[in-house]
Amino acid sequence: MVKRLLEALDSVLLGKHESVEMLVMALLADGHVLIEDVPGTGKTTLAKALAVAIGADFARIQFTPDLLPADVTGGAVYRANTGDFEIRKGPVFTQVLLADEINRASPRTQSALLEAMEERQVSLEGETHRLPELFFVLATENPVEFHGVFPLPEAQMDRFMVRLSIGYPTLETEMQILHGHREGTPLSRLEPVTNVQEILLARENVRKVHIDEALERYAVQLVQATRSDAGVRLAASPRAGLNLVKMARASAYVAGRDFVNPDDIQKVFYPVMEHRVFPKDAGEGASRRILEAIVREVKIPK
Repeated sequence: MVKRLLEALDSVLLGKHESVEMLVMALLADGHVLIEDVPGTGKTTLAKALAVAIGADFARIQFTPDLLPADVTGGAVYRANTGDFEIRKGPVFTQVLLADEINRASPRTQSALLEAMEERQVSLEGETHRLPELFFVLATENPVEFHGVFPLPEAQMDRFMVRLSIGYPTLETEMQILHGHREGTPLSRLEPVTNVQEILLARENVRKVHIDEALERYAVQLVQATRSDAGVRLAASPRAGLNLVKMARASAYVAGRDFVNPDDIQKVFYPVMEHRVFPKDAGEGASRRILEAIVREVKIPK
């Protein structure tokens, strides 16, 4: 199932296998994904392709400065013909949700979505409504230097299991993209290759993947090292360690193993950690440099 899903997504987002693989790992680890990139690099296409490939319900919210929390979660709507209020659920009640340009909305609207992600439920007019069992948010944001953006607060960034950056395609890949669009789009030709029940079953299997206590300690040491680094303004929380282990399990599962090895932890380390560590030096790549030093310093268990 995993191989079919990877192949299906690779056929739509050409030349970006690493990003596709991380996205599938996050889905299997029951996390949410934040993609930070410039417009036009395939973020929206990837989200739509994922929903089609797993046969899931899909909704898209285009975040704008005037978007209200009720536009995300829903609320009570007055019916003039009956004189009653009716609960209308918002677009958040779906299985795969694309939160497009999340950092263009106000912090209040951002938090409405992020609370739903955390709680897996929404309160409307005093009633609690559960979200679907498979609820996966793929949020996109423009880099902070773009005009009209509200940077996600540090605490909100922590809700995303991984942050990815797709980047521009190479010359050869861009030529393939041009050829692929001669007769329609790759997305229009995509068919479901699995279903929601298979994904939920795969999640159960990911949770059963064995991780040795020495590797758990290694993951915790990597997280703790961010708290003792003099160049860090805000270090990784305990949630970072939990997500690091979950993603390492998913990495092993995607590779066809039932046990985690050190390579799994190192493979997912940067996507899990980079958006959780805030350096005192705000220069480009500062978080990455700190994390690279930590990986070199913390000993890999034998």
